[in-house]
Amino acid sequence: MKAGLLLITVFALGGRSYAQDKNVNPKRKADTTINRLKEVVVTGQYAPQSIRNSVYQTRVISAERIRLRAATTIQQVLSTELGFRFQNDMTLGTSDVQLMGMTGRNVKILLDGVPMVDRSDTRESLNQIDINTVERIEIVEGPLSVSYGSDALAGVINIITKKPAKESLTINARLQEETVGDEYSPFSKSGNHLQHLGGGWQKKGFSVLAGLTHNDFNGFNVPAPLMTAVEVATDPNRWRPKEQWLANTKLGYRTKDLDVVYRLDYVNEDILAKGAYSPGSNTSFNQQYITDRYTQQLQGAFKLSDRLSLNTLLGYSNLKRSTLSKLHDYATGADRLTTGAGEQDISKFRSTSLRTTLQYKLSDLISFQPGVEINLDNSSGARILGDQSINDYAFFVSSELKLLKDVVIRPGLRFISNSKYDAPPVIPSINTKIRLNDHLDLRFGYANGFRSPALRELYYDFVDANHKILGNPDLKAEQSDSFSASLSLFDQQEERARFKSVLSGFYNNFRNRIMFEVDAADPSVTRPMNIEKYKTTGGTFENTFFLGAFQASVGLSYIGTYNKYSTEAALYGESDEFVWSPELNTNLTYTFGKSGTTLNLAYKFSGRKQLYELQTLSDGTEVVRLGTTSSFHMADLMLTQKLMKSLTLNGGVKNLFDVTTLNNTAVATGAAHSSSGPVPTSYGRSFVLGLSFNWSKD
Repeated sequence: MKAGLLLITVFALGGRSYAQDKNVNPKRKADTTINRLKEVVVTGQYAPQSIRNSVYQTRVISAERIRLRAATTIQQVLSTELGFRFQNDMTLGTSDVQLMGMTGRNVKILLDGVPMVDRSDTRESLNQIDINTVERIEIVEGPLSVSYGSDALAGVINIITKKPAKESLTINARLQEETVGDEYSPFSKSGNHLQHLGGGWQKKGFSVLAGLTHNDFNGFNVPAPLMTAVEVATDPNRWRPKEQWLANTKLGYRTKDLDVVYRLDYVNEDILAKGAYSPGSNTSFNQQYITDRYTQQLQGAFKLSDRLSLNTLLGYSNLKRSTLSKLHDYATGADRLTTGAGEQDISKFRSTSLRTTLQYKLSDLISFQPGVEINLDNSSGARILGDQSINDYAFFVSSELKLLKDVVIRPGLRFISNSKYDAPPVIPSINTKIRLNDHLDLRFGYANGFRSPALRELYYDFVDANHKILGNPDLKAEQSDSFSASLSLFDQQEERARFKSVLSGFYNNFRNRIMFEVDAADPSVTRPMNIEKYKTTGGTFENTFFLGAFQASVGLSYIGTYNKYSTEAALYGESDEFVWSPELNTNLTYTFGKSGTTLNLAYKFSGRKQLYELQTLSDGTEVVRLGTTSSFHMADLMLTQKLMKSLTLNGGVKNLFDVTTLNNTAVATGAAHSSSGPVPTSYGRSFVLGLSFNWSKD
């Protein structure tokens, strides 16, 4: 490459391109295009733009950062991010995400802007996306209900997949082997095994991408604290074996004024819950949870003029979840299907979404974005009352106003009609960004959020030997009033260094929050109910620093969640309105120039998590007590070595501190998911070795 002026253009579906001039001198070691290029975001934007120009405070996790983590799932990447916590369901072998004090059903998961469908309350779809296809992850905290509708109360996680970069043929492959605790067998059986093969081609505007990934996790038993040998023996796979096949393809065509993409994703997931051996009957009770998911999307961006552009998105998801229960006879080796309640089941969930927006730039000072969105959800199965469907129709409009120098105001409204419940007539929001000087930005905003009751909450019944969870067709939509503010400091020196510091705070007040509670009329039944109040509040302080080959980020958060018993002091005594939990994280990366070796350390401290709960004393008196889940440290240390132009070796240690199960003093039981007992967090320290191949031909 010759020294001179290079024009770097970033294309993103759903908006105009973003261009930046860059002086490049390859003889100067510190002058690397990757480190100097501004980060560009698309989530919630009219068009791709730099993070600094966005009215939303957005976090971006790049493909390079994901690669250096040697991650096999998106959960592994997010687990060391501020505000994120994960809850593992050891019975079903799934995980749920919590963001800024709110659980997964209040977090919108998008794949290239298309909503992901989930069967239950948990956002298990987050770990059913092929991480090898991810270009970056954009995280916007706080309600984006005006732009993205239901489920976006806590925020949006937009997983953006890779696109062909230039006229070329590319082939990529990845092989990674991991121990699971102290267990490992090469390429199969014990351990965690990943294989990936993908490729792409682009010429004269036409492009094709395709990939196939196989994840094979063979399970692990981590005894809970104080478990007896008999209890361990009756729970042979606390971490359920899970096998995944993930296939995807993307077809595209792009010209100066047109960008059209079709994408197809398929996931097959098989989770095995193998029961303990019963000496009396010489049998074991085994269950399989099998997921088949198809996700299709067709997106188009059309530049109609220099001032007018149109974006449209059509998505369709088909999710089938099967429960297969068998009794295995060790004497004959035969399996027979069982007949207990809920032991054989197939549930189907289908979702169609259509979203169209028009971006009109009236002048350099005023822009408008009207849009329509239609979501059609349908479900069927033995546990669902009939063939149920929910149709949601919305019209939304927002504008960007630059009426004052260095001040951007973005008001918005969303109008909703729903086939199953009385939707709020209008959802407002307003966000403001003020550029105080060349290095300092102030953002603040208000948003009214809402979440419609999901089909699973309205009509899904789950009854077996241990559960009786019934849907509630009388649920109301959740609503929230949310306030946020942030102050961002930038300092970018021309030669080598960059620095960014962000101080932010938030306050969310929720109404009609949907929670699973014991039915007062029938204590044997648990059902989703509207809780009158719920609040979250807190703040974060994040710092990022680049100096040559060294990159570092350090963050701190302090998040409080509401104690509903604080307003009932007359009944239960005094208790604080909020319970608080701190978090601290850091990500350190250093590249050794001559050897091509990169060292990455990702670390997070998650402070103790507390929850007020009711406890009934022996005399029948109810009192409020504070249950506590202990704090923990999580860290991954990875080394990446470039062997040749197309071949890279990576190795290291995940979960350096060997965290497995957290102590928990909560005693609450009887809800859909009990909060009592030890909390499983990980299967312990594991060792990783992987090989990546990336080849391209112009």
